[in-house]
Amino acid sequence: MKRLYIILSAALIALSSCHKQEEWDNDPMGNFDALWTIIDEHYCFFEYKDIDWKAVGETYRAKVRPDMTSKELFVVCSDMVNELRDGHTNLISSWDVSHYRFWEDYPQNYDKRIVEQYYLNYNFKTASGIDYAIMSNNMGYMYYGDFATNIGEGNLDYLLAELAGTDGLVIDVRDNGGGFLTNAEKLIARFIDTKIYAGAISHKTGPGHNDFSEPYDYYFSPSDAGRIRYLKPIVILTNRSSYSATNNFVSIMKYRPNVKIVGDSTGGGSGMPFTSELPNGWTIRFSACSITDPEGNITEWGVEPSEGCKIDNTPEDIYNHRDAILELGFATLEKMIATTH
Repeated sequence: MKRLYIILSAALIALSSCHKQEEWDNDPMGNFDALWTIIDEHYCFFEYKDIDWKAVGETYRAKVRPDMTSKELFVVCSDMVNELRDGHTNLISSWDVSHYRFWEDYPQNYDKRIVEQYYLNYNFKTASGIDYAIMSNNMGYMYYGDFATNIGEGNLDYLLAELAGTDGLVIDVRDNGGGFLTNAEKLIARFIDTKIYAGAISHKTGPGHNDFSEPYDYYFSPSDAGRIRYLKPIVILTNRSSYSATNNFVSIMKYRPNVKIVGDSTGGGSGMPFTSELPNGWTIRFSACSITDPEGNITEWGVEPSEGCKIDNTPEDIYNHRDAILELGFATLEKMIATTH
C-alpha cells in the first residue's frame, strides 16, 4: 500500500532538487516576482490549459505598487494564481487562503439530507467515514465523503462482508473534495482481483514549461489474501465537487469492466501539489506533477460519466426530494446485473 506514496514522494524530491534556488527582495515587487517565477518554473499544466503565463504576469505586475499594503498585494497575487484555473492552487497568508472556486459554476447535484431521509430512511451504518446500507432492491450503497478520512482495513472487511450478499453496489463520491491517494488505492484494491495499470506520473526536470520526465507507470494490486473483495457490478456517482484524490479514484475505476460512472463530470484536479514559500512567509501551493489515467488521458478538467449516464439533479427534483442521479445509478446497476445473469 505504500508503493504509490513512495513513487510520488520520489517525484516530488526530484522536483524540488532540480532547479536553482533564487532570492528576491521582501517587498511587493520582490514577492510578486518570486510567486510568478516559482509557478513559471514548476507548474505542470501550462500547455494543457493553453495559458500564456508571461502575459498573465505582465498584466498583474502592472498592478503592483511599491507602497501597497500586504493585503492589497495578496488580492493581486490571488487573482493572478486563479488564472491557472486549478483547485489545487492556493496562496496562503496568515489571514487568508485563496481558492479557485469553479465548482460554484455547476449544479451541486447532491443533497445529503435527501439521500439519507428519502432513500436510506436514516437506516445506515458508518465505518471509517463510509456510510453504507442495503437497499430494499438488494443493492448495496456506500457514501464516502472525504478521502482524507483514513480507511481501516478491518472496517472495510466488516462493511464489505455486510454487503457481500447484494447483487450490485452504488459507490457515491459526490461532494468528496479529495484527500490521500493512499486511501484511493486502498479502496480500489477491494474491487479488483488482479494487478492493474493505474496510469503514469511525470514530474518537472527543469524550469521550462515542457521540461518533464518520461512518464513513470504505476500499478495497483488487489487487497491481501484473506481480505474481502467486491467484484460484482458497481456504479459510481459523481458531481463537479468530486475532486483531486476522488478524481483519481474515478479515473481508474472507470476502466474496470464491471464499473460505470453516473452523474456529472468530476471536478478534476489530477496534478500532485507542490509547495514553496515567498520572502514574506506566504506559502504557494499548486499542481506540479501530472498524473494520467489508464488510457493516458490527463484528467485535470475531470472525468466524464460513462456513455448515456450523464445527468443533473434539477431544481424540480430537489423540490420533490428526488435524487435523479441516484435513481439513474440504481437503474444502470439493474441493467448491468441483468447482463451478468
